[in-house]
Amino acid sequence: MFSWSNKEGKKDPELFQNVSEGLKRLYRTKLFPLEDTYHFHDFHSPALEDADFDNKPMVLLVGQYSTGKTTFIRHLMEQDFPGMRIGPEPTTDSFIAVMHGEQEGVIPGNALVVDPKKPFRKLNAFGNAFLNRFVCAQLNNPVLESISIIDTPGILSGEKQRISRGYDFAAVLEWFAERVDRIILLFDAHKLDISDEFSEVIKALKNHEDKMRVVLNKADQISTQQLMRVYGALMWSLGKIINTPEVVRVYIGSFWAQPLLIADNRKLFEAEEQDLFKDIQSLPRNAALRKLNDLIKRARLAKVHAYIISALKKEMPSVFGKDSKKKELINNLGLIYEKIQKEHNISPGDFPNVKKMQELLTVHDFTKFPAFKPKLLESVEDMLGSDIAKLMIQVRKEEASMPSQVVKGGAFEGTMNGPFGHGYGEGAGEGIDELEWIVARDKPTYDEIFYTLSPINGKVSGATAKKELVKSKLPNTVLGKIWSLADVDKDGYLDDEEFALANHLIKVKLEGHELPAKLPVHLVPPSKRQEQN
Repeated sequence: MFSWSNKEGKKDPELFQNVSEGLKRLYRTKLFPLEDTYHFHDFHSPALEDADFDNKPMVLLVGQYSTGKTTFIRHLMEQDFPGMRIGPEPTTDSFIAVMHGEQEGVIPGNALVVDPKKPFRKLNAFGNAFLNRFVCAQLNNPVLESISIIDTPGILSGEKQRISRGYDFAAVLEWFAERVDRIILLFDAHKLDISDEFSEVIKALKNHEDKMRVVLNKADQISTQQLMRVYGALMWSLGKIINTPEVVRVYIGSFWAQPLLIADNRKLFEAEEQDLFKDIQSLPRNAALRKLNDLIKRARLAKVHAYIISALKKEMPSVFGKDSKKKELINNLGLIYEKIQKEHNISPGDFPNVKKMQELLTVHDFTKFPAFKPKLLESVEDMLGSDIAKLMIQVRKEEASMPSQVVKGGAFEGTMNGPFGHGYGEGAGEGIDELEWIVARDKPTYDEIFYTLSPINGKVSGATAKKELVKSKLPNTVLGKIWSLADVDKDGYLDDEEFALANHLIKVKLEGHELPAKLPVHLVPPSKRQEQN
């Protein structure tokens, strides 16, 4: 628990029981007044509600039809969900929010947007055409106890598809993108063509690259050589649309519970799936930090928006020539941006898109815009400069006090324990289930080298062992760790078993595996096991 003293003269400090409560209070008391005064919600994003701060982390799946979005959800949960349809043709024609519920069933969109406990109330602005294509599938699944998943309609190509939807598809996705914790773009290894609508969607998600991950699905259906070409083509296509210097993270695999058609890249697919699962599993732990980050982004945009609106109001004449002046200001909006940048020392990246802003401004009456109100902006500045820093400390405290929060159940359980866990029986884990010491297989070879080093009393010194071990060409930092693991009795010397162990660990590292932080029990030399016990 922590407090902020209220700067408006109140003696009682504000108390916040948790981060969620702190975010809600900050938004209501400091940011919302600025947004409301300067019509922020008409231009950018609807007002936030309590459910936006309380809801579980959400994962948004986006992709062209038949890329495996619905199958991916089915794979994660290992369970069908209400309203699920899978097929090679465009089957999912609705937005489906897959959420946890004790009773299995479907809640239609119009009922969903009036439920104060669900974070979807502001979607009613997109009208019946959208709400008729929006449902919530509830089911009792352990995966959904930690996250919610949003399935989206498959994206098709052609102008007709865009028009026939009856609602702004890209705008709906942008609304979700602002509120979700992870955006997963799915591509089919067989069809990488990015349609006009898909390109428009990716551009609409432009300000959320930090949440974006790419999955190249169905990669088991092509050979290794083809996969390399497909991967290169995908990166080239994305590079033309996502104009950032960073390379977006791409996960390659076959995300469904069926045998691999071409198993040549099995290990690659397993490693990629494990990395993606770890990324998704971390979402509950980082949810508070993500909400804090999104609030900061929103506050920075709201500040800039207030400067823009007040600048337009200031330039408007009081009596004559209002319409002509409005057109002039809209046409010169880029110059107004530059003026505000210099005057208030604001980064160009904080400003909204000029063309989009010009389109929205045409339907507004500039004379009704409010003038500059420094107190509202000072309140937001205080929030960003002081309150957020204190809330950040509370975030760290909550993370430390809570048990490790990860997504559990479904496919996440299948690779956690047992012989099918990722990397089980490989690298340093090789021989874990065997009665014989795994190093003994190659020990005769290592013994030949050991006895050429002229051991004294059955042991070689560190200096002597070093001359042999450096022949592996591994860095000293790695060899130092290997020495620490192999010198089991910590006497500064290696006997024949410890020397064989050191060479075994070198072999593990040279084969591309990581070294263990602590020597596993099955690698402890037989003669040293009783000593350790």
